[in-house]
Amino acid sequence: MNVFTIKDLENLSGIKAHTIRMWEQRYNFLKPKRTCTNIRCYCNDELRTLLNIALLNKYGFKISHIDKMKPEEIREKILSLGDIKAQQERVVNELVQEMAELNMEEFEKIMGRYVASKGIERTVTQIIFPFLEKIGILWQTGHIIPAQEHLVANIIRQKLIAAIETASSGTRINKTVLLFLPEGEYHEMGLLFVHYILKSKGICTIYLGANVPLKDVECILKIKKPDLVFIHLTGTAPNFHLDKFMQNIEKQLATETIISGYPVQHYKKKLPSCVQLKRSLAEVMEYLAVLA
Repeated sequence: MNVFTIKDLENLSGIKAHTIRMWEQRYNFLKPKRTCTNIRCYCNDELRTLLNIALLNKYGFKISHIDKMKPEEIREKILSLGDIKAQQERVVNELVQEMAELNMEEFEKIMGRYVASKGIERTVTQIIFPFLEKIGILWQTGHIIPAQEHLVANIIRQKLIAAIETASSGTRINKTVLLFLPEGEYHEMGLLFVHYILKSKGICTIYLGANVPLKDVECILKIKKPDLVFIHLTGTAPNFHLDKFMQNIEKQLATETIISGYPVQHYKKKLPSCVQLKRSLAEVMEYLAVLA
């Protein structure tokens, strides 16, 4: 069983901590335990409850009304939500819940059903990326045990690799993109997705993978001479410095380089001339759309 802080619940549900505290005082659906230092702590069941209640509240149900519902009725109301965004959020919440309970068989079934229904690209943009955004902060702060991270990452990785292997395009684009992650970065999901999009557009790719020293990338560049380098950062090592990394790219690679991911979202300093930042999934998708 996991133990979550109120800040964890805020990150996972989108409900501010002060609102969660107010709901606890007024209603009966959350009953956190207290540590010996009187700090609230929440279990998996309370996480599930809050995610469900937050979703219903977001799509028009009053909290006072939800508080009177039985768990089965809450579940029925969630399944009946007709808004497409609500349906996507429901699936993301289900993935969060199954991950919290280490129920990887059900996690994989949920994702598999969505891939079969919507395809891998929509699954990634509508389900996987929102899911990773929700739990990314918990990964960064160590509030998810390594077993959960590894199991979830492996399932998502398998889906993406399967899609990459079958991706094809009727046309070939005369461009080559090299993809890699720097030393200390092991989270490949974002980079694998970019790999899939590029391959499906008919663009040639050189995929080096995770934890690659920059000197190795430099050697490959000299031999293969790609048009572009793409890097997607998720959870960098503690000693990673983005400023220094970009300076080294300019010095050692001197090739047009795109960097996307969570660590670059709020970067405001002047960039090296060869580096562009893509601060959101939407920016990445827009860039890849015109690349071909």
